[in-house]
Amino acid sequence: MAEGYFFCCYVRIKFLTLVSLTFFLSCAASRAQAQATSPKKSPVSAVFAFGDSTVDPGNNNFIPTPFRCNFPPYGRDFFTHEPTGRFTNGKLVTDFAASYLGIKEELPPYLDWSLGVEELTTGVSFGSGGSGFDPFTAQIGSVIPVSQQLTYFREYVKKLDLVVGVDARRDIIRRAIFCVSAGTNDFIAFATLPIRRQSFSIEGYQGFILQNVQELLQGLSDLEASRIFVVGLPAIGCLPIIITLSARDGIHDRGCILEHNAVADVYNKKLQVLLQDYAQLRRVQIVYADVYTPLINAVQAPIKYGFEDSKAGCCGTGLIEASILCNPNSLVCFNASKYVFWDSIHPTEKMYRVIFDTFRMMIDQLLKSY
Repeated sequence: MAEGYFFCCYVRIKFLTLVSLTFFLSCAASRAQAQATSPKKSPVSAVFAFGDSTVDPGNNNFIPTPFRCNFPPYGRDFFTHEPTGRFTNGKLVTDFAASYLGIKEELPPYLDWSLGVEELTTGVSFGSGGSGFDPFTAQIGSVIPVSQQLTYFREYVKKLDLVVGVDARRDIIRRAIFCVSAGTNDFIAFATLPIRRQSFSIEGYQGFILQNVQELLQGLSDLEASRIFVVGLPAIGCLPIIITLSARDGIHDRGCILEHNAVADVYNKKLQVLLQDYAQLRRVQIVYADVYTPLINAVQAPIKYGFEDSKAGCCGTGLIEASILCNPNSLVCFNASKYVFWDSIHPTEKMYRVIFDTFRMMIDQLLKSY
Protein backbone atom coordinates (compact mmCIF):
# COMPACT_ATOMS: atom_id res chain seq x y z
CA MET A 1 0.00 0.00 0.00
CA ALA A 2 2.78 2.42 1.03
CA GLU A 3 4.90 1.40 -1.94
CA GLY A 4 1.99 2.18 -4.29
CA TYR A 5 1.49 5.57 -2.66
CA PHE A 6 5.16 6.53 -2.99
CA PHE A 7 5.23 5.25 -6.56
CA CYS A 8 2.27 7.51 -7.47
CA CYS A 9 4.01 10.47 -5.82
CA TYR A 10 7.16 9.71 -7.78
CA VAL A 11 5.24 9.56 -11.05
CA ARG A 12 3.51 12.88 -10.28
CA ILE A 13 6.80 14.57 -9.43
CA LYS A 14 8.39 13.30 -12.65
CA PHE A 15 5.35 14.47 -14.62
CA LEU A 16 5.36 17.94 -13.05
CA THR A 17 9.10 18.18 -13.60
CA LEU A 18 8.64 17.29 -17.27
CA VAL A 19 5.83 19.85 -17.63
CA SER A 20 7.94 22.53 -15.93
CA LEU A 21 10.94 21.73 -18.13
CA THR A 22 8.78 21.84 -21.26
CA PHE A 23 7.33 25.19 -20.19
CA PHE A 24 10.81 26.56 -19.45
CA LEU A 25 12.17 25.45 -22.82
CA SER A 26 9.12 26.88 -24.57
CA CYS A 27 9.61 30.24 -22.87
CA ALA A 28 13.31 30.20 -23.66
CA ALA A 29 12.58 29.44 -27.31
CA SER A 30 10.03 32.25 -27.45
CA ARG A 31 12.53 34.68 -25.96
CA ALA A 32 15.20 33.55 -28.40
CA GLN A 33 12.83 33.99 -31.33
CA ALA A 34 11.81 37.45 -30.12
CA GLN A 35 15.46 38.45 -29.79
CA ALA A 36 16.15 37.16 -33.29
CA THR A 37 13.34 39.17 -34.84
CA SER A 38 13.62 42.46 -32.95
CA PRO A 39 16.42 45.01 -32.70
CA LYS A 40 18.70 44.69 -29.65
CA LYS A 41 18.49 47.38 -26.99
CA SER A 42 16.26 49.63 -29.03
CA PRO A 43 17.07 53.32 -28.56
CA VAL A 44 13.46 54.20 -29.30
CA SER A 45 11.72 55.58 -26.22
CA ALA A 46 8.09 55.44 -27.34
CA VAL A 47 5.67 55.07 -30.24
CA PHE A 48 2.91 57.60 -30.91
CA ALA A 49 0.18 57.17 -33.52
CA PHE A 50 -2.30 59.54 -35.15
CA GLY A 51 -5.01 58.78 -37.67
CA ASP A 52 -7.97 56.50 -38.29
CA SER A 53 -9.05 52.93 -37.52
CA THR A 54 -5.74 51.55 -38.79
CA VAL A 55 -4.12 52.93 -35.63
CA ASP A 56 -7.09 53.15 -33.22
CA PRO A 57 -6.64 50.62 -30.38
CA GLY A 58 -9.84 51.74 -28.65
CA ASN A 59 -10.10 55.53 -28.35
CA ASN A 60 -13.59 55.38 -29.82
CA ASN A 61 -14.63 53.33 -26.78
CA PHE A 62 -14.42 56.53 -24.74
CA ILE A 63 -16.43 58.88 -26.95
CA PRO A 64 -20.14 58.93 -27.94
CA THR A 65 -19.93 57.52 -31.47
CA PRO A 66 -21.60 54.64 -33.31
CA PHE A 67 -18.20 53.92 -34.93
CA ARG A 68 -17.12 51.36 -32.35
CA CYS A 69 -16.04 47.74 -32.27
CA ASN A 70 -15.63 46.99 -28.57
CA PHE A 71 -17.76 43.87 -28.90
CA PRO A 72 -17.38 40.39 -30.41
CA PRO A 73 -16.34 39.15 -32.86
CA TYR A 74 -13.77 41.98 -32.95
CA GLY A 75 -10.67 41.07 -30.96
CA ARG A 76 -11.37 37.35 -31.31
CA ASP A 77 -7.73 36.54 -32.07
CA PHE A 78 -6.12 39.22 -29.90
CA PHE A 79 -3.86 37.68 -27.27
CA THR A 80 -6.51 38.39 -24.61
CA HIS A 81 -9.24 36.99 -26.90
CA GLU A 82 -11.39 39.97 -25.99
CA PRO A 83 -12.59 42.99 -28.00
CA THR A 84 -10.38 46.01 -27.35
CA GLY A 85 -11.79 48.58 -29.74
CA ARG A 86 -9.38 47.67 -32.54
CA PHE A 87 -11.18 47.38 -35.86
CA THR A 88 -9.82 43.91 -36.59
CA ASN A 89 -9.60 40.44 -35.11
CA GLY A 90 -6.21 41.00 -33.44
CA LYS A 91 -3.25 43.33 -33.55
CA LEU A 92 -2.63 46.47 -35.61
CA VAL A 93 0.61 47.44 -37.36
CA THR A 94 1.41 49.84 -34.51
CA ASP A 95 1.16 46.96 -32.02
CA PHE A 96 3.60 44.92 -34.08
CA ALA A 97 5.92 47.92 -34.27
CA ALA A 98 5.89 48.56 -30.52
CA SER A 99 6.61 44.88 -29.89
CA TYR A 100 9.36 44.70 -32.52
CA LEU A 101 11.08 47.72 -30.99
CA GLY A 102 11.00 46.02 -27.60
CA ILE A 103 8.82 48.72 -26.04
CA LYS A 104 5.62 46.82 -25.22
CA GLU A 105 3.25 44.27 -26.70
CA GLU A 106 0.45 46.65 -27.59
CA LEU A 107 0.04 50.38 -28.16
CA PRO A 108 -2.82 51.57 -25.90
CA PRO A 109 -5.42 54.29 -26.55
CA TYR A 110 -4.64 57.71 -25.09
CA LEU A 111 -8.20 58.18 -23.83
CA ASP A 112 -8.02 55.15 -21.56
CA TRP A 113 -8.09 56.83 -18.15
CA SER A 114 -6.61 53.74 -16.45
CA LEU A 115 -3.19 54.05 -18.11
CA GLY A 116 -0.28 54.25 -15.71
CA VAL A 117 2.89 56.31 -15.96
CA GLU A 118 4.86 53.56 -17.70
CA GLU A 119 2.21 53.16 -20.38
CA LEU A 120 2.04 56.90 -20.96
CA THR A 121 5.80 57.39 -21.15
CA THR A 122 6.32 54.56 -23.65
CA GLY A 123 3.73 55.75 -26.12
CA VAL A 124 0.03 55.81 -26.91
CA SER A 125 -2.23 56.10 -29.92
CA PHE A 126 -4.45 59.10 -30.51
CA GLY A 127 -6.08 57.49 -33.56
CA SER A 128 -9.85 57.35 -33.98
CA GLY A 129 -11.73 54.96 -36.25
CA GLY A 130 -13.65 56.80 -38.97
CA SER A 131 -11.44 59.87 -38.80
CA GLY A 132 -9.45 61.67 -41.46
CA PHE A 133 -7.44 64.76 -42.28
CA ASP A 134 -10.64 66.48 -43.41
CA PRO A 135 -12.57 67.71 -40.31
CA PHE A 136 -15.84 66.96 -42.10
CA THR A 137 -14.93 63.27 -42.31
CA ALA A 138 -14.73 63.03 -38.53
CA GLN A 139 -18.05 64.85 -38.16
CA ILE A 140 -19.82 62.14 -40.16
CA GLY A 141 -19.23 59.57 -37.45
CA SER A 142 -18.78 61.89 -34.47
CA VAL A 143 -15.19 60.75 -34.03
CA ILE A 144 -11.93 62.53 -33.23
CA PRO A 145 -10.52 64.60 -36.12
CA VAL A 146 -6.77 64.48 -36.66
CA SER A 147 -6.53 68.15 -35.66
CA GLN A 148 -8.07 67.27 -32.26
CA GLN A 149 -5.66 64.36 -31.94
CA LEU A 150 -2.82 66.88 -32.20
CA THR A 151 -4.51 68.92 -29.46
CA TYR A 152 -4.61 65.78 -27.31
CA PHE A 153 -0.90 65.31 -27.93
CA ARG A 154 -0.22 68.85 -26.71
CA GLU A 155 -2.27 67.98 -23.62
CA TYR A 156 -0.25 64.80 -23.23
CA VAL A 157 3.01 66.75 -23.36
CA LYS A 158 1.85 68.98 -20.49
CA LYS A 159 0.88 65.92 -18.44
CA LEU A 160 4.27 64.37 -19.07
CA ASP A 161 6.02 67.57 -17.96
CA LEU A 162 4.27 67.27 -14.60
CA VAL A 163 5.01 63.55 -14.22
CA VAL A 164 8.63 63.20 -15.40
CA GLY A 165 9.81 66.78 -15.85
CA VAL A 166 10.50 68.85 -18.95
CA ASP A 167 13.97 67.46 -19.67
CA ALA A 168 12.87 63.83 -19.44
CA ARG A 169 9.79 64.56 -21.55
CA ARG A 170 11.88 66.23 -24.24
CA ASP A 171 14.15 63.19 -24.32
CA ILE A 172 11.15 60.87 -24.69
CA ILE A 173 9.75 62.90 -27.61
CA ARG A 174 13.17 63.29 -29.24
CA ARG A 175 13.77 59.52 -29.27
CA ALA A 176 10.19 58.50 -30.12
CA ILE A 177 8.85 57.25 -33.44
CA PHE A 178 5.63 58.85 -34.69
CA CYS A 179 3.17 57.19 -37.04
CA VAL A 180 0.52 59.00 -39.08
CA SER A 181 -2.06 56.87 -40.89
CA ALA A 182 -5.20 58.49 -42.30
CA GLY A 183 -6.84 59.62 -45.52
CA THR A 184 -8.79 56.56 -46.62
CA ASN A 185 -12.03 57.71 -44.99
CA ASP A 186 -11.61 61.15 -46.56
CA PHE A 187 -11.54 59.79 -50.09
CA ILE A 188 -14.31 57.25 -49.43
CA ALA A 189 -16.50 60.10 -48.17
CA PHE A 190 -15.55 62.24 -51.16
CA ALA A 191 -16.59 59.46 -53.55
CA THR A 192 -19.82 58.45 -51.81
CA LEU A 193 -21.18 61.75 -50.42
CA PRO A 194 -21.84 64.86 -52.54
CA ILE A 195 -20.89 67.59 -50.02
CA ARG A 196 -17.17 67.93 -50.70
CA ARG A 197 -17.64 67.39 -54.45
CA GLN A 198 -19.68 70.59 -54.51
CA SER A 199 -16.57 72.54 -53.45
CA PHE A 200 -13.64 70.51 -54.79
CA SER A 201 -12.52 68.66 -57.87
CA ILE A 202 -10.66 65.46 -57.03
CA GLU A 203 -7.36 67.27 -57.68
CA GLY A 204 -8.43 70.15 -55.46
CA TYR A 205 -9.49 67.77 -52.71
CA GLN A 206 -6.15 65.97 -52.84
CA GLY A 207 -4.46 69.34 -52.37
CA PHE A 208 -6.77 70.15 -49.46
CA ILE A 209 -5.92 66.88 -47.71
CA LEU A 210 -2.20 67.37 -48.31
CA GLN A 211 -2.41 70.84 -46.77
CA ASN A 212 -3.90 69.27 -43.65
CA VAL A 213 -1.15 66.63 -43.63
CA GLN A 214 1.43 69.40 -43.66
CA GLU A 215 -0.32 71.19 -40.79
CA LEU A 216 -0.16 68.02 -38.70
CA LEU A 217 3.53 67.56 -39.50
CA GLN A 218 4.12 71.19 -38.57
CA GLY A 219 2.39 70.67 -35.23
CA LEU A 220 4.39 67.54 -34.47
CA SER A 221 7.66 69.18 -35.46
CA ASP A 222 6.92 72.17 -33.25
CA LEU A 223 6.62 69.71 -30.36
CA GLU A 224 10.05 68.29 -31.25
CA ALA A 225 8.99 65.13 -33.07
CA SER A 226 11.93 64.27 -35.31
CA ARG A 227 11.20 60.78 -36.68
CA ILE A 228 7.84 60.39 -38.40
CA PHE A 229 6.34 57.58 -40.49
CA VAL A 230 3.56 58.76 -42.78
CA VAL A 231 1.45 55.99 -44.29
CA GLY A 232 0.03 56.49 -47.76
CA LEU A 233 -3.39 55.46 -48.99
CA PRO A 234 -4.12 51.77 -49.58
CA ALA A 235 -5.59 50.43 -52.80
CA ILE A 236 -9.00 51.84 -51.87
CA GLY A 237 -10.65 50.28 -54.92
CA CYS A 238 -9.87 46.82 -53.54
CA LEU A 239 -11.72 47.28 -50.24
CA PRO A 240 -14.72 44.91 -50.25
CA ILE A 241 -17.19 47.67 -49.33
CA ILE A 242 -16.00 49.90 -52.19
CA ILE A 243 -16.38 47.02 -54.65
CA THR A 244 -19.88 46.34 -53.34
CA LEU A 245 -20.95 49.98 -53.63
CA SER A 246 -19.19 50.83 -56.89
CA ALA A 247 -19.31 47.77 -59.15
CA ARG A 248 -22.19 47.26 -61.55
CA ASP A 249 -22.73 43.86 -59.96
CA GLY A 250 -21.08 44.06 -56.56
CA ILE A 251 -22.14 40.52 -55.69
CA HIS A 252 -20.64 38.59 -58.58
CA ASP A 253 -18.11 41.03 -60.03
CA ARG A 254 -15.54 41.40 -57.24
CA GLY A 255 -12.68 42.98 -59.15
CA CYS A 256 -10.94 46.08 -57.75
CA ILE A 257 -12.38 49.43 -58.82
CA LEU A 258 -9.60 50.93 -60.91
CA GLU A 259 -10.86 54.52 -60.65
CA HIS A 260 -10.52 54.52 -56.87
CA ASN A 261 -7.08 52.92 -57.03
CA ALA A 262 -5.94 55.56 -59.51
CA VAL A 263 -7.02 58.36 -57.14
CA ALA A 264 -5.08 56.73 -54.30
CA ASP A 265 -2.00 56.23 -56.47
CA VAL A 266 -1.91 59.86 -57.63
CA TYR A 267 -2.41 61.09 -54.06
CA ASN A 268 0.44 58.89 -52.82
CA LYS A 269 2.81 60.33 -55.39
CA LYS A 270 1.89 63.87 -54.35
CA LEU A 271 2.27 62.92 -50.70
CA GLN A 272 5.79 61.64 -51.27
CA VAL A 273 6.81 64.93 -52.86
CA LEU A 274 5.33 66.85 -49.94
CA LEU A 275 7.14 64.69 -47.40
CA GLN A 276 10.49 65.05 -49.14
CA ASP A 277 10.16 68.82 -49.33
CA TYR A 278 9.02 69.14 -45.72
CA ALA A 279 11.79 66.90 -44.39
CA GLN A 280 14.42 69.03 -46.09
CA LEU A 281 12.82 72.27 -44.92
CA ARG A 282 12.48 71.26 -41.26
CA ARG A 283 15.45 68.88 -41.11
CA VAL A 284 13.39 66.07 -39.66
CA GLN A 285 13.35 62.43 -40.71
CA ILE A 286 10.12 61.56 -42.46
CA VAL A 287 9.57 58.10 -43.93
CA TYR A 288 6.86 57.40 -46.48
CA ALA A 289 5.28 54.02 -45.70
CA ASP A 290 3.78 52.32 -48.74
CA VAL A 291 0.68 50.35 -47.81
CA TYR A 292 -0.77 50.42 -51.33
CA THR A 293 1.65 47.85 -52.75
CA PRO A 294 1.44 45.10 -50.11
CA LEU A 295 -2.36 45.30 -50.01
CA ILE A 296 -2.91 45.13 -53.75
CA ASN A 297 -0.32 42.36 -54.04
CA ALA A 298 -2.16 40.30 -51.43
CA VAL A 299 -5.52 40.95 -53.09
CA GLN A 300 -4.24 39.96 -56.53
CA ALA A 301 -2.15 36.97 -55.42
CA PRO A 302 -3.60 35.83 -52.09
CA ILE A 303 -2.16 32.30 -52.19
CA LYS A 304 1.37 33.70 -52.29
CA TYR A 305 0.80 35.18 -48.83
CA GLY A 306 -1.11 32.23 -47.40
CA PHE A 307 -4.59 33.68 -47.93
CA GLU A 308 -7.55 32.00 -49.56
CA ASP A 309 -10.05 34.88 -49.85
CA SER A 310 -9.17 38.44 -50.80
CA LYS A 311 -12.51 39.61 -52.15
CA ALA A 312 -14.65 39.61 -49.00
CA GLY A 313 -14.20 39.98 -45.26
CA CYS A 314 -14.33 37.23 -42.66
CA CYS A 315 -17.29 38.76 -40.79
CA GLY A 316 -20.81 38.28 -42.13
CA THR A 317 -21.09 38.28 -45.90
CA GLY A 318 -17.85 40.27 -45.90
CA LEU A 319 -19.30 42.57 -48.54
CA ILE A 320 -20.66 45.45 -46.49
CA GLU A 321 -20.41 44.67 -42.76
CA ALA A 322 -18.18 46.80 -40.51
CA SER A 323 -18.42 48.20 -36.99
CA ILE A 324 -21.94 47.66 -35.60
CA LEU A 325 -22.92 45.61 -38.66
CA CYS A 326 -20.26 43.08 -37.65
CA ASN A 327 -21.56 42.04 -34.24
CA PRO A 328 -22.12 39.05 -31.94
CA ASN A 329 -25.00 37.89 -34.14
CA SER A 330 -22.88 37.84 -37.31
CA LEU A 331 -21.66 34.64 -38.91
CA VAL A 332 -17.87 34.64 -38.85
CA CYS A 333 -15.34 32.57 -40.77
CA PHE A 334 -13.55 29.83 -38.84
CA ASN A 335 -9.98 30.92 -39.64
CA ALA A 336 -9.45 34.65 -40.15
CA SER A 337 -5.82 34.11 -41.16
CA LYS A 338 -7.11 32.79 -44.49
CA TYR A 339 -8.67 36.19 -45.23
CA VAL A 340 -7.05 39.46 -46.30
CA PHE A 341 -9.94 41.42 -44.77
CA TRP A 342 -11.59 41.00 -41.39
CA ASP A 343 -14.71 43.01 -42.26
CA SER A 344 -15.62 44.88 -45.42
CA ILE A 345 -13.05 47.62 -44.75
CA HIS A 346 -10.33 46.52 -42.36
CA PRO A 347 -7.52 43.99 -42.83
CA THR A 348 -7.10 40.95 -40.62
CA GLU A 349 -4.30 40.72 -38.10
CA LYS A 350 -2.40 38.50 -40.52
CA MET A 351 -2.66 41.10 -43.28
CA TYR A 352 -1.49 43.77 -40.86
CA ARG A 353 1.47 41.52 -40.11
CA VAL A 354 2.24 41.27 -43.84
CA ILE A 355 2.11 45.08 -44.04
CA PHE A 356 4.34 45.45 -40.99
CA ASP A 357 6.90 43.07 -42.48
CA THR A 358 7.22 45.39 -45.48
CA PHE A 359 7.82 48.31 -43.09
CA ARG A 360 10.44 46.51 -41.01
CA MET A 361 13.37 47.35 -43.27
CA MET A 362 12.46 51.04 -43.06
CA ILE A 363 12.30 50.82 -39.27
CA ASP A 364 15.72 49.18 -39.16
CA GLN A 365 17.09 51.92 -41.40
CA LEU A 366 15.59 54.61 -39.18
CA LEU A 367 17.18 53.03 -36.10
CA LYS A 368 20.59 53.72 -37.61
CA SER A 369 19.92 57.43 -37.14
CA TYR A 370 20.05 57.17 -33.35
